[in-house]
Amino acid sequence: MAEKACKKCRRVTETDTCPTCKDSTLTASWKGYVIVFDPNNSEIAKKLGITVPGKYALRLSK
Repeated sequence: MAEKACKKCRRVTETDTCPTCKDSTLTASWKGYVIVFDPNNSEIAKKLGITVPGKYALRLSK
């Protein structure tokens, strides 16, 4: 199954619902990703607004 990114929080998942925000608006059109292990101590996570560990898309296509 192809990975999709949540349009709301950018979390990348293989499911039909985002595990972070529970939203179902996902897109298969995304580029690049960042994996965050410790959002509390990550400068990148702070800049991207990520508060939950996981894999996040950097760019979503429309």
